[in-house]
Amino acid sequence: MKILYVEDNEDNIYVLESRLRRQGYAVVIARDGARGVELAISEQPDVILMDLSLPVLDGWEATRRIKAAEQTRHIPVIALTANAMTGDRETALAAGCDDFDIKPIVMTRLLEKIRTLFPPGGAN
Repeated sequence: MKILYVEDNEDNIYVLESRLRRQGYAVVIARDGARGVELAISEQPDVILMDLSLPVLDGWEATRRIKAAEQTRHIPVIALTANAMTGDRETALAAGCDDFDIKPIVMTRLLEKIRTLFPPGGAN
């Protein structure tokens, strides 16, 4: 299973990418929202983990573009944010995210969300 992780913080990338790879996932990294949209199209990941505070194109707009495109609208997106404010979950879901999680990441919770959106051995 391939995960696209869209994140600009190098420490977050290092930690989560390592943990996901240890779980057996292939991980592709985009460091800004525009690149995330490009890689969603070219890589066709099974799931996208989308930070919301990104350079170039924020996670909300990147998700809107991914969900608007015929070739990527089927890909589940989990929004990730460290600055969860009232209404952020609803805004992320309205932008097209399929789920929402807060940082710091609780790995068991995130893995459950991934498995719910893309069960092992199953196609969405």
